[in-house]
Amino acid sequence: MEHEIPIRFAVFLGLFAACALSEAALPRRPRSLPRADRWRTNLSITILNTLTLRLMAAVLPLLAIGAAWDAQVQGWGLFNALDWPAWIELIVCVLVLDFAIWAQHLITHKVPLLWRLHRVHHADRDMDVTTAVRFHPIEIALSMLLKIGLVYLLGPSALAVLIFEILLNGTALFNHANLKLPLALDAVLRRVLVTPDMHRVHHSVHRHEHDSNYGFALSIWDHMFGTYVAQPEQGHDQMTVGLEWQDDRPAHLKWSLTLPFRRK
Repeated sequence: MEHEIPIRFAVFLGLFAACALSEAALPRRPRSLPRADRWRTNLSITILNTLTLRLMAAVLPLLAIGAAWDAQVQGWGLFNALDWPAWIELIVCVLVLDFAIWAQHLITHKVPLLWRLHRVHHADRDMDVTTAVRFHPIEIALSMLLKIGLVYLLGPSALAVLIFEILLNGTALFNHANLKLPLALDAVLRRVLVTPDMHRVHHSVHRHEHDSNYGFALSIWDHMFGTYVAQPEQGHDQMTVGLEWQDDRPAHLKWSLTLPFRRK
């Protein structure tokens, strides 16, 4: 899709800045570690993930949005066999892809090999807007392969895939932000969208809590499949975020990238 990369980059920067400024003005919790080291590591991982996707684009014929164009040309996928209005295709595309990301997230917690990759995300001791982009490059590559396969099966328009990608990235930045929302607003939003307080439960050090609230964008799947937990047992002020490594190692790039290959 023409101008896809600059559009997504501009939207990402705008949303990142908005979330960063909002959490600075209205923080939900005090920080456990200095911001500088964590942000340097998390943003460095983001750069590596971007390079990983660019490398995939050089090796694979197409990534998700390019796959949508190719499916349309080839006549592949459900939507290319149906004559549905574009707005219905968009809604179905967003719902199906968001459910797939929810299911993928749940699976990464249940399959030990995938959990070793995903715990790089959970090892962050503070939860803020940069946590949203702290994923191991191998996990990012696997997630992209899943989306490519689903796009070929669905056959959505490239615009629908672009809108979903922007929605997914934007809501992830929002619900990882260390942002204190009014409780009444949080209660309304979480009926449809994953809020920071809702997703923070998922980052609890307690396994029974971080095996819940798997949604990134829509909250409906956790409500529907019984994986929704409203609040942490110890409350948001007293809960511990992260995993068992309660020291400064998750703030270091080398340790974070090699974590999946460590024994513990």
